Amino acid sequence: MLLDVQHIAKSYDGTDILTDVSFHLEEKQKAAIVGINGAGKTTLLRQIVGEEEPDRGQVIFPKELRIGYLAQYQDFDLNSTIYRAVFEVNRELLSLESSIREAEQMIPSLSGELLKQKLDEYARATEQFERMNGYAYRSEVVGVLKGLGFKEEQFGTDASVLSGGQKTRLSLARILLSRPDLLILDEPTNHLDMDSVTWLENYLISYPGAVLLVSHDRYFLNRIVSRVIEIENGTGTVYNGNYDDYTEKREMLRKAQLSAFYAAQRKIEHEQAVIDKLRSFNREKSIRRAESREKKIAKIETPDRPVQIDTDIRLTLTPRRESGNDVLMIEDLSKSFDDLLLFEHFGLLLRKGERAALIGSNGTGKSTILKIINGIIPADTGSVRLGSGVEIGYYDQENQLLHMEKTIFEEISDEWPSMNNTRIRSVLAAFLFTGEDVFKRVGDLSGGERARVSLAKLMLSNSNLLILDEPTNHLDIHSRAILENALRSYTGTVLYVSHDRYFINKTATRVLELNGQSVTSYLGNYDDYLEDKAKRIPSSNDRLQDPQTFSDDGPRSDAVNEKEAWLLRKQEEAVRRKRENDIRRTEAEIDKCEKRCAEIEELLSDLEVASDPVKCAELTGELTELQEKTEQLMEQWEQLQE
Repeated sequence: MLLDVQHIAKSYDGTDILTDVSFHLEEKQKAAIVGINGAGKTTLLRQIVGEEEPDRGQVIFPKELRIGYLAQYQDFDLNSTIYRAVFEVNRELLSLESSIREAEQMIPSLSGELLKQKLDEYARATEQFERMNGYAYRSEVVGVLKGLGFKEEQFGTDASVLSGGQKTRLSLARILLSRPDLLILDEPTNHLDMDSVTWLENYLISYPGAVLLVSHDRYFLNRIVSRVIEIENGTGTVYNGNYDDYTEKREMLRKAQLSAFYAAQRKIEHEQAVIDKLRSFNREKSIRRAESREKKIAKIETPDRPVQIDTDIRLTLTPRRESGNDVLMIEDLSKSFDDLLLFEHFGLLLRKGERAALIGSNGTGKSTILKIINGIIPADTGSVRLGSGVEIGYYDQENQLLHMEKTIFEEISDEWPSMNNTRIRSVLAAFLFTGEDVFKRVGDLSGGERARVSLAKLMLSNSNLLILDEPTNHLDIHSRAILENALRSYTGTVLYVSHDRYFINKTATRVLELNGQSVTSYLGNYDDYLEDKAKRIPSSNDRLQDPQTFSDDGPRSDAVNEKEAWLLRKQEEAVRRKRENDIRRTEAEIDKCEKRCAEIEELLSDLEVASDPVKCAELTGELTELQEKTEQLMEQWEQLQE
């Protein structure tokens, strides 16, 4: 066993953060700690690495265990360049390299015995440097820095002038290259673009040591971890498997807990009804029997009701009016800042009901495109046109239109006076504002909290085109799930920028990759995008080079028509393949549900099962859910056939 966490408890100012958390980690195992914001995930990491002492419990690991810890926020001053700050992690190699460079400078000026002595020293140093894989280490340093988003021309930059995000990435590079036995990483994907996150995933998957991490990136967790520790109400529950396995098992556990709770309540209610009836007879014998049953009730174990989680909240987004079929038309857009060209010939036709995710590396101009669409900054060339009846709702973390003097509650209630208090509190709870938090002044909130208020307001707006810039930032996992459900049921059109691949997978019907100053469009979600990209056959290309693309004035050239016909055929073929796959998957799900329904009905006809009220209740509840799911799948199948 590499790490053993036993019954950890921690309080601050009388408030319990952790009450009883236990788990263990084996060698080479990769695990995640999850929970809502404020659950105590970072607090637990601090207890493990020894930054804080727990109030109760202990953390046990071998004395020789080497731990590398990445905190969420890094603030340090390194008197060296980016490259040097990473390379010096291996100080022995650094010392050897310095000796070699010093010898190289001295040798030309030496002669005789001194020259021979220095040449011998140089030979020994270079031999040892090579034996320690020093030349490969240099390549590894370059690979890690590039993998984490540093460009080669930045390697000579003074580390002390880096931004907070860059310092975090530099700290991560130093930790990875130190190769500890146990990597403990708190939100390691913060400040990384998609390419860097993918690189880090692959690095950690093949990492020979153990990994314990906290992250809101569910796609990242799915690829890396084989164990999940959930922190809820101060206690820890361990689930084997990746993030999707955890959510499935957690739901099963909650249903079992809820079933046990209701069974206990029914038993108590039944006993109480018998007691009341016996007492109503008002006879000595019946009263004694009632008292006996009261003692029996006192011995019944009554489990606590499972806590309602954030994902039970449902947000419904309903546009005030419908738009036309062509919602957004962009043609030949380009933008530069000074000598830096972000993109050119950018074109896009967004149709009603689409949910398009705009992705790409940092600095490619994704947020700039959203700002141009909203008229915040001008384009250098090109045009942006909105379709008939289009009303934009824009979420931009840098430009929230909030009233600093109002409370969070007033910010919602003043704009939607017909909404009752319960509904307002439910919406705010979905964005992590509960209890007395709703009465905080907007002006007193942090930047992240204001972003969440803006997002809550946007979700209640009547817009039929939502344009969102990194909407999942500052949201925990449960709140992201609520937003995903809301967008999937939204009948309007959505264009958004996001680095959250799980979010894209759940919500996108189309992925637009901005790369090399142009855009390529892929039908489907993030997994479909990866599959299509691997084949090197994009489903369509929205780069518009013909100035008459959206014009009805005159015929286009045969070459353009042929190209568009080919693209249309490819798009239709992709849609057909996706529909056929969806039909097959739906039919398989229906068959699975029907088989299980038949099994349950057979079980319910068994006398032994029928005489067990708890088992009957569980099976009846499962049967009802399966029947409802089958009905929904049938409707989905019919729609796909149409």
